[in-house]
Amino acid sequence: MNIGFVSSPERGETDRLLAEAAEQLLREGVQLAGIVKHMDHVARAENGCDMQVRVLPAGPIIQITQNLGQGSNACRLDPGALVEAVTRVEAGDLQEASLFILNKFGPEEATGRGFVSAIGRAIESDIPVLVGVGKASLDAFGEFSGGLAQALPADLDKILDWCRAAAATQPDARKRA
Repeated sequence: MNIGFVSSPERGETDRLLAEAAEQLLREGVQLAGIVKHMDHVARAENGCDMQVRVLPAGPIIQITQNLGQGSNACRLDPGALVEAVTRVEAGDLQEASLFILNKFGPEEATGRGFVSAIGRAIESDIPVLVGVGKASLDAFGEFSGGLAQALPADLDKILDWCRAAAATQPDARKRA
């Protein structure tokens, strides 16, 4: 099992790092599966919780939050949109991937839902997994990964180094663009 995770205390930094890593790896021809935050989307919610994700490798982009009205600070995660994102990731050709990236192991995954089954499929297929983990989910992620995940620094070059090394362990067919 090869799992790396990134957890930056700076708001939005983990999303930025994983999205930039995915873009660079795609340019290098690495076959990816999973999702990353769509960084071109401008959040409309006051609390910044307004997100779109991009299914790797080439889309679609899915709005995974919902508008709960002005002044609401509640979690805006749209369960239906999350199911759509999971379904699209799981419908992709995971067997061709050299690396699986998940922008956030969050509350849904902490309770065994969300992308847990997709992560499990990747692990069962010996595909390395890179996950963003927020401070609130670190304990749940540690339990999920059995403490076997490698903490990566919030540094793009070091994340890319880990990803390249992990992807290099995959059969040659998975490395082709």
